[in-house]
Parts: sequence; C-alpha cells; structure tokens
Amino acid sequence: MSAQMWVRTATEIRRQRRRKAHSCWNHLIIAPLWPMHGVNLGTLLRTCDAVGACMAVPRLPWVPAALQTGNTLRQPSCVHWVKGPVRWLRDQRESSDIVGVELTDESIRLASLPPARRRTVVVLGHERTGIPPEATELLDVAVEIPMVGTGVSLNVAVAGSLVAYKLAGLV
Repeated sequence: MSAQMWVRTATEIRRQRRRKAHSCWNHLIIAPLWPMHGVNLGTLLRTCDAVGACMAVPRLPWVPAALQTGNTLRQPSCVHWVKGPVRWLRDQRESSDIVGVELTDESIRLASLPPARRRTVVVLGHERTGIPPEATELLDVAVEIPMVGTGVSLNVAVAGSLVAYKLAGLV
C-alpha cells in the first residue's frame, strides 16, 4: 500500500521561487550559436531561467521572435547577443570553461560532467551538422548524452536543458 502524496498548490510553489527574474549572474551561459529551429530557443530560455543561467544567441533577424515562441515566462530573461559566434567563443576562453555538446572521440558522458565551479559557456551546435570544426577546437571539454534509441541526436532544447541542469548542480 502506498502513502498518499501531497501535491503542492501553485501558491505554495510561487512562495518557494524567486519573485522576479534574475539579473545576469554571468556564471552559466547556454549558447545555441547555430540554431536551426526557432521553437527550441524559447524552450531553452525557460530552462535557463529555471537553473539561473543566461542564454547567448546569434544576432539573426528571426531570433528575437523565436525567443518568444515557447517562452511562457512573465519576466524578461538574461540574453547575451552574439555577433560572430566563433570570434565570441574565442573571446570567452580567457574567462570561461567552454563545454560543447558534441560527439567526439574525447567526449565524456553527461553523468561524468561535474557542476560548474567557474564561469562556463555551454555550446550547442546546429541540429543537423553540430558544432562547426573551427568552434570544436575551442572547446575545453565535449559532452556526450548517451542514447539507446535509433536517433542520431537529441533536440537542441532537450540536450541543452540536460547539460544546463547538470552544470547547475541540480541533478
């Protein structure tokens, strides 16, 4: 026989959460720098809010509208606008660990990824072609998300969310 679970009400949940959007903590930055599907950006922005991360996105004409798709947050989120993704990544290396979600010979499994202890940028590539070679060489570590199904990779929003939660130390 199982015990009855207590389901928290929306009011109880709100009391446990931040009352307003976080400012830029500049600690964990999720960077889908070569987006393919705009809907993933809004979904990933919600995850960034949930884990206290910022998001870095390229300055493309369709990206601002894409950030609103799937984003149900009532508060503004921390978004860094990137002009020239590879150059931006090169600049980030001075002050950040650069983690790429990519299948390489040196990739570590997601379960082995420790929580971020210093400023960390998570690089997400194009859903079909991945992270370009000139950006892959800038990574400090590549992370593989194990899969047992027939698909080649996960959706960018799902992959980014899994890595964000792991680096934030929430799983």
